[in-house]
Amino acid sequence: RLSASRLLRPSLRAGGSARALHAAPSSAFPYSSGSLSLSPPAALDAYPHVTSVAYPSPNVPVTLLPGMGIGQECAEALVAVFEAAEAPVEFERFESDPTRYGEDKEFEKVVRSMGRTGVMLKGPFTTPVRHPGTSFNIRLRKELDLFANVVQVATLPSIKTRHAGVDLVVIRENTEGEYSGLEHEVVPGVVESLKIISEANSMRIAEYAFEYAKRNGRKKVTAVHKANIMKLGDGLFLQCCRDVAKRYPYIEFEAMIVDNTCMQMTSRPQQFDVMVMPNLYGNIVTNIAVGLAGGPGLFPGANIGAGGAVFEQGARHAAQSIAGKALGNPTATILAGAMMLRYLKKPKVATRIEHAVMEVFEDGKVRTHDVGGTASTSEFTKAIVAKLDE
Repeated sequence: RLSASRLLRPSLRAGGSARALHAAPSSAFPYSSGSLSLSPPAALDAYPHVTSVAYPSPNVPVTLLPGMGIGQECAEALVAVFEAAEAPVEFERFESDPTRYGEDKEFEKVVRSMGRTGVMLKGPFTTPVRHPGTSFNIRLRKELDLFANVVQVATLPSIKTRHAGVDLVVIRENTEGEYSGLEHEVVPGVVESLKIISEANSMRIAEYAFEYAKRNGRKKVTAVHKANIMKLGDGLFLQCCRDVAKRYPYIEFEAMIVDNTCMQMTSRPQQFDVMVMPNLYGNIVTNIAVGLAGGPGLFPGANIGAGGAVFEQGARHAAQSIAGKALGNPTATILAGAMMLRYLKKPKVATRIEHAVMEVFEDGKVRTHDVGGTASTSEFTKAIVAKLDE
């Protein structure tokens, strides 16, 4: 059986400082019971909430945004598991057509809800190539200043993958870089797209990464960059990481060019521990990581910032091709919910949910199609609920 101390424990809270919100300790997630070292449980409550919202009832209000594609069915699975676990939350759920959230009125409703709750569980949202406006995801991150995207990927002992023993954390700057959305046509046929790298945001994410490593017993931070070519932009990001690294002499620091990083990820991912990088590189590396360890349906993620915390799938895949076919894997969404519960200082119910999910995987009888099984989304969810009822 899985050791309880080795289950997913992502407690990502942020503590305020003048320059950044730091990562709170989390015994975050190796699922396996190997020799991986974890933070002491007492460290889980060391940092306060990112939000100062006062909750008048035992049920904590949470904004729930199911999203597109498989988001709806995964949200239903999450709600069913939370009800079975008697999780003390009350969902403020948005049921509107998800394609409308880019509209100002709908977007403002979501932001107002976050102003009330400070916490969101969010499904995936796609941005079509020919979509004329700003991506809903990017708009939300900027509006709430969700500067740190944190995804931990660890191989599950019950899921067959090419590489064993992977346990890494990708920390992605979430608000600028190539996602700044500043593009214009200089002359017909020539387009400039501006990549924004600022010292303030680079320092903030570097500080977050090193603080995360410190408080989670991590040994190494790798800064991923392309400063050999983008000497000013990525050069500034890299210098900020080096400056912050000097304050943490007990944590090993290395810098690695992004193309080499991708090659190293596919050949020897076990070498990585905490990885920090600008926005676009983070998107790419996160997708490589989850692909190596079993797929986007397995791993949760968090977005932490001044305006609250948003929990979602780590790789944010809407899986439009299987939407409505009951084939979606809700594991990442359910574990994002457990991550949120730890953030809300509800560790006991989070542990129950994590145990139930991992026991279903360990049994190996009920699995969704993406990880070699035949179960539907609802069948997999019922198996988790049955574990909670035991």
